[in-house]
Amino acid sequence: MAFPDYFSRIPTITLHDPLAEVLGAAEGGLIEYSFADAVRLTGHACPTVAGAWLTGVGALRALYGDEVPRRGEIEVCLHESEDSGVAGVIANVLGLLTGAAGPGGFKGLGGQFRRNRRLHFAEAGLEYIRLRRIDTGLSVDCQLDLSAVPGDPRSGPLLGAILAGQAGPAERQLFAELWQDRVRRILLDDSARDRLLSFTLRH
Repeated sequence: MAFPDYFSRIPTITLHDPLAEVLGAAEGGLIEYSFADAVRLTGHACPTVAGAWLTGVGALRALYGDEVPRRGEIEVCLHESEDSGVAGVIANVLGLLTGAAGPGGFKGLGGQFRRNRRLHFAEAGLEYIRLRRIDTGLSVDCQLDLSAVPGDPRSGPLLGAILAGQAGPAERQLFAELWQDRVRRILLDDSARDRLLSFTLRH
């Protein structure tokens, strides 16, 4: 499976998953996740998936500092309802990174390692997303503004032509290149990072 070359330049994140450690799924419970894992999960690379990846990684680093973040011990809250816009896609990526799941998630073993009912939608008072450590109660409010990295104006008409079945191979290729260029800039353009993302810790 060939991903765009820039995927290899996106920093990964290593998490400690206590359940994986107990069950012998990963030595020491340490699992490295990459942006490609989020793409495999969602089936596509788009600004939403890129933004959710940056949000999740940034929030975990804000919550844990120099510690290795502990997967499965995080609560995730979104301000949108589950069936609103791209909330489901964002939740999938955040669930990948944190282990947080809805009512159908893993119920735990002997009262430990529970993942279910730790992913919440339509939370009042939130503007975007909040992640909270179960062990300490420390939380971080996240803001993301993807408009800080606009797409190429040619993308809209090209996508319209593709969806209408009116685009040829050259137009389809150009659209894909323009689309991935925006995703790349969202993920790797350090000059845009401060405009894209902000995190507020709450004790």
